[in-house]
Amino acid sequence: MTVAARDGRPVLVTGATGYIGGRLVPRLLDAGHAVRCLVRAPRKLDERAWARHPRLEIVAGDVGDGDSLARALAGCRAAYYLVHSMIAAGGDYRAHDRLLAGTFAHAAGEAGVERIVYLGGLGETGRDLSEHLSSRREVEQVLGEGGVPVTVLRAAMIVGSGSASFEILRYLVERLPVMVTPRWVRTPCQPVAVRDALFALVACLEADETSGRTLDLGGPDVLTYHEFMRLVAEVRGLPPRLVVPVPLLTPRLSSLWIHLVTPLDRRIARPLAEGLRNPVVCRDDLAWRLMPHEPLDMRTAVAEAYRHLDAHTVETAWSDAGPVPGDPDWSGGKTFVDAWEIDVDASPEAAFAAVCRIGGGHGYHAADWLWHLRGWMDQLVGGPGLRRGRKNPEHVAFGEALDFWRVVDVERPRRIALRAEMKVPGAARLDFEVRERADGRGTTVVQTARFAPKGLLGLAYWYAVLPLHGIVFRGMLDGIRREAEGAREGPRPPVRRVR
Repeated sequence: MTVAARDGRPVLVTGATGYIGGRLVPRLLDAGHAVRCLVRAPRKLDERAWARHPRLEIVAGDVGDGDSLARALAGCRAAYYLVHSMIAAGGDYRAHDRLLAGTFAHAAGEAGVERIVYLGGLGETGRDLSEHLSSRREVEQVLGEGGVPVTVLRAAMIVGSGSASFEILRYLVERLPVMVTPRWVRTPCQPVAVRDALFALVACLEADETSGRTLDLGGPDVLTYHEFMRLVAEVRGLPPRLVVPVPLLTPRLSSLWIHLVTPLDRRIARPLAEGLRNPVVCRDDLAWRLMPHEPLDMRTAVAEAYRHLDAHTVETAWSDAGPVPGDPDWSGGKTFVDAWEIDVDASPEAAFAAVCRIGGGHGYHAADWLWHLRGWMDQLVGGPGLRRGRKNPEHVAFGEALDFWRVVDVERPRRIALRAEMKVPGAARLDFEVRERADGRGTTVVQTARFAPKGLLGLAYWYAVLPLHGIVFRGMLDGIRREAEGAREGPRPPVRRVR
């Protein structure tokens, strides 16, 4: 039992809806800590297995708001700063990161926090350091200016199912038997398994020697990115990939290529692609001497990542941290509505489960080629397309990404709402509602598409896609009915357009 757990003071975790934070919280709880999570949308944690743990407190707030930070940090012994803003702040994410870190450092000092733990990026300083890694260095410095000792853990690529950097390389390997790459494929890297990074994040609280220190986290293997991709192909049982490095691919072109081939948004890919040019090798193994631990070799780490991907047991993914914007104001301006319904001879639970299976590898029941065409068109203009898939083939939770949708409402087994994150001239949403029939004989599934157009282009878009709804939505609802009813024989009920 740790000191933090014995004296009853909680540990604050920011970024708990993100890739690392979502895995760190349950491990802190397992280690005996009381944990307080600061999140903008607490509902995003509702479906986590640990969300109702007796030593967990979830508070709503924003890292950029001093008042909510003060409330969240009150009484905390330590605080984890796991915030990256490069998407939310666009091209000026460095300035935004400094501002957020400064606000957090000041609030932590005022609250009497004894330690801040920050997970930063590995890489030597210098003029050639990428903007992405330079930003991480600036955050380290700003966090230390509040008077609270900071433990900085620096990691290069974190290898685990769902991590952004691992996803880039595995998708390149899986989809491209021949690839033309930038020169960064020859850059040395010392990756670390996500299991080992999480171990260090928890263990550092119990090792007083880590307070106020900067420690490098890495596995036992130093590889070039080319060697790592070759290793991924071997573990996956794929033929060797032909890699042709060329000097002409800039970070911008690399990020666009990553955007087209992998599920990652170009806004994430750009800073990551820039960072790949920097050697990221640990200076020493002090971290594992202060926190005794045997890190996984990369072959084992990659095999573990694929094991979780294949078993659909991915704890968290890079896409989990996507924002969940407020619903558009459907009462203001013109909103188009297209609603369809079908009667289903099944329980609400079975019907809702069938609704929740759409997307990802399962598809959309009808005219999948139209969905793939729409995804490809979206990808070409910078949208996510269908590449993000879904984390689990059966289950969806509030805040999760599902292809080019984001789950913005879910009430089991009654309702689920998907907000479009595709590039579209307006705001689009797709709602499903499961209603018990008045005669008690099964349920009715209602599917409602809403679109608030933006300008003349938005109007043209709606009228262009409206004729396709009869194909796409009719087929989707009929497929949901078939899945909910199983192999049951019987008359095929009509799909009705209700408005």
